[in-house]
Amino acid sequence: MDEGAVVHIDYDLFNVESGDLIETTREATAKEHDAHEEGKTYSPMVVIVGGGQLIEGFEESLLEAEAGKAVQIDIPAEKAYGERNADLVETLGLDRMMRHVRDPESMTIGSPVEINGRNGVLTYVAAGRARIDFNHPLAGRTLRYDYEIVEVVEGNEAKAAALLESQTGHRDFDVSFDGEDVTVGIPESMMYDSNAAMLKFRLVGSLRDTLGASKVTFQEVHEPRAIDEEE
Repeated sequence: MDEGAVVHIDYDLFNVESGDLIETTREATAKEHDAHEEGKTYSPMVVIVGGGQLIEGFEESLLEAEAGKAVQIDIPAEKAYGERNADLVETLGLDRMMRHVRDPESMTIGSPVEINGRNGVLTYVAAGRARIDFNHPLAGRTLRYDYEIVEVVEGNEAKAAALLESQTGHRDFDVSFDGEDVTVGIPESMMYDSNAAMLKFRLVGSLRDTLGASKVTFQEVHEPRAIDEEE
C-alpha cells in the first residue's frame, strides 16, 4: 500500500494473553464470540494508509499489506498503546471524584471517570479515597489483528465520500470536483447533527491533507416536504 491510499479494512482485534475479542468489523466474528450488539452496523473501517489514525504496529503492517490478502499480526505494547505507567494511577478524595460524576449512584469498580478532560477507570474505593487508572485500557497488552484490505478506493469523488462517511457517521454525501476545488452536498441527516459545524472544520482539513483539495464548498438543500394524498 502507498501512503495516502484510502482503503476499507475488515478486522478482528484480540487480546493475545487472554484470547478475548476486543472489537471487530465482522458480524459473524461478533456472533461467534458472543459479542454481537443488536442494532450495530458491522462494516469495514475506512483508513488512510500512513495517516496516523492507527497504532504504530498496525500502520507499519498496512504499508506491507496487499489488497485481498488476509493478514495476522501480533503487536507488542510498545507499538500499540504503550506500557502501563504507574504514575497514571492516582488516588483522590472520594468527594472530589464525585464532583466530576453525573450519576454517582451508577458508579462501580470499572466505571469510566472523566476528570479535567482526562479519562480513567475507577479501580478501588475505600476509607473516603478513590483510585483511578488513567492508563489506556489496552496499555501493556500485546494485540493481535486478523485483517484484510477488502477495497482500495479509487477516484477523488469516491475517496472523498468514503472519508466523509467514516468521519461523520452520515451517508449519501454528494461530492464533485472542479480541478482542486470540491463541492460537498450535505445529507439531510447531518443538517440536524448538533456537531455539524465542528465536523465541517475537520472535514475541510481531511480533504485538503488527503486529496489536496483547495476550496471546499458545503451545500445544504432543503426540499419542501411533499405530502401525498393518503397522508
